[in-house]
Amino acid sequence: MPFSFSKSVALAIMLGVLVGSAGCVYRANISQGNIVEEEDLDQVEVGMTRNQVRFLLGTPMIADPFHQDRWDYVYYVKIGRNDATAKRWVTILFDGETVEEIQRNRELAENL
Repeated sequence: MPFSFSKSVALAIMLGVLVGSAGCVYRANISQGNIVEEEDLDQVEVGMTRNQVRFLLGTPMIADPFHQDRWDYVYYVKIGRNDATAKRWVTILFDGETVEEIQRNRELAENL
């Protein structure tokens, strides 16, 4: 059964529309990590216990087995295809069970 000219034209038009709209795919907003509010972070002090920090900031997203005395709180929001609009990286360093140092506003990769 031969393929008719009108069917091939319709198929070509549909293929053209599909290929042309491939770049128009919706990209959902992506929110990754722990939201660390400034008010909560201001309450963290050197000498606090791990439980007190966990109560204020929550549990870090990833438990690093190689740096057990370091908790990283990373957060970013990416809207559509744009670069991240909000970025935050806070590191809490412990000496045993107590906070030894608080590192605020660390730099995240620019291409996020």
